[in-house]
Amino acid sequence: MPDRSGWKDRHAQPARPIGFFTHVQTREWAANNLAAKLLAEPWTLPAIAAGITAVLGRVNPRTRAALCVRVFALGEEFFPPAPKALADYLIGSEFFRPPRDRRVAAVLAPPRFAPIQRFANLAIPAFATTTDLANWLGLEIEKLEWLADERRTHARTAAPKLQNYFYAFVQKQDGSKRLLEAPKPRLKIIQRRMLHEILDKIPVHPRAHGFVAGRSCLTNAQIHASEEMVVTFDLAQFFPSICLPRIHGLFRALGYPWAVARHLAGLCTTITPISVSRSLPAPAQPLHGVPHLPQGAPTSPALANLLAFTLDQRLVGLARAASAHYTRYADDLAFSGDKDFAGKLNTFSRSVRKIVEEEGFLLNASKTRIMRQNTRQRITGVVVNTHCNIGRAEFDSLKAILYNCVRYSARDQNRAGVADFRGHLLGRIVWVEQINPQRGTKLRELFEKIKW
Repeated sequence: MPDRSGWKDRHAQPARPIGFFTHVQTREWAANNLAAKLLAEPWTLPAIAAGITAVLGRVNPRTRAALCVRVFALGEEFFPPAPKALADYLIGSEFFRPPRDRRVAAVLAPPRFAPIQRFANLAIPAFATTTDLANWLGLEIEKLEWLADERRTHARTAAPKLQNYFYAFVQKQDGSKRLLEAPKPRLKIIQRRMLHEILDKIPVHPRAHGFVAGRSCLTNAQIHASEEMVVTFDLAQFFPSICLPRIHGLFRALGYPWAVARHLAGLCTTITPISVSRSLPAPAQPLHGVPHLPQGAPTSPALANLLAFTLDQRLVGLARAASAHYTRYADDLAFSGDKDFAGKLNTFSRSVRKIVEEEGFLLNASKTRIMRQNTRQRITGVVVNTHCNIGRAEFDSLKAILYNCVRYSARDQNRAGVADFRGHLLGRIVWVEQINPQRGTKLRELFEKIKW
C-alpha cells in the first residue's frame, strides 16, 4: 500500500532523540503500549477505536478508522493476535501515528475480565490473571502450564508418562480408523469442571441436538418426519478440524484476557504425538499435528457445538430460503423438505458445501445421503418416513436375541463378548422405548423373563 501520509519519508533519515528516546524507540514504545491496551479489552471495533484514542490521544478520524479496520482484521472473529504480532504490525503500519510532541504513557491498567455483549450476563467465573485460573483449579502455575502444554512439548515425546492423554484406535463401519484421545484422570477432572462451570452456561444454537441437555437423536429426527426429501451430510474430521485459535477466540469473547484464554484453550486441546499420528490416514495427520479438539475429552463436544454456531446460523438461513428444515447432531447435518426442495437439490448441495468450507469445515462426500419417500429415510438411527420409528430389521434382531436369551441362556447370546451384556441389552431396549413405546414394551417383557 502506498504511503500517502509521508510518515516514512519524513523519518527515513537517522532518528533524532526526544528526551531519552529516539523516534524509533518512541514508536516501539507506543506500539507495545497500544497493543497492551487493545488486548486488555474485548476484541471489537468500538473497543479498538476507544483504545487508540486512549493511548494516542487525538487522531485524524480517517487515519484512526483505517487503523481500526486493519488491526481488527488481524484477528479471527473475536480472537486477537498475539501481543508481539500486534505490536510488530503497528510498528510497520503507515496508519499508526504516535504523537511526536510527547511520549505515550505506559499502560499500567491490569488485565480484566471483559466479556462481549452477547456473553455479558453469563454466570461464569471471572478470571483476570493466570494466577486466578490456577487458584480456581487448585494448581501451581508450573503444573497449569504443563497441563495446558504451553511449550508444545507433548507432541515430541513417545513416553506415555510424559503425555496428558491416552490414545486408542477404533475401527469405524467403513473400515477406517478413528483416533480416541482420552485425557488422563487429573486433566479429565479439570475439563469436566470447565464444562460444568463455564461451557454448559453458554447457549448453543437451537438446531444443534448432539450433546445438549434435553435434546437427543430423537428430537433431531422428529423435525424431519414425513417429508418428501431427506438429505444428510457428514462433516469430515469434525473435532480435529477445530484448532486452538478458534477456541482461544471463544474464551476471549467470554471475557478472559489473552493469557488466561490461552491457558483455557490449552487445557482443552492437544497435539497428537508423532508416534501416534503416523498411524492415521494421510489426510488426517496435518490436523492432528496442531493443537486441536481431542475426540474423547469431556469439553470437546460442547466446544464443537459453540464453535459451529455460525455454521448452524447460516445453514438455517439457507434451509429457510429453500423451504426446508435443518438440524445438526454433532458432525451430521440433516435437511428435509417437500417437492420444491427436492427440485433445488443440486444448487442447494453446492451452497451447503460452500458455507461449510467458509466456516472452516469440510464435507465427507462419500457419506452424503439423498433419501426420498419411496426409500427408507433414516436420520441418526431413527426412521422418519411417516413418523419416528425404529428400523424393522433392528427391532427383529434385538427381539431374536432376547427370545434366545429366554429360551437358552444369555451367556450363549453374548457373541461379541460385551462386558456388561445385561446393561447393553437394557440400553438398547430403552432406546426402542423412546422411539416406539409399544414395541419397547414387548421387548421389555421378554427381557424380564431372562434368568441372569
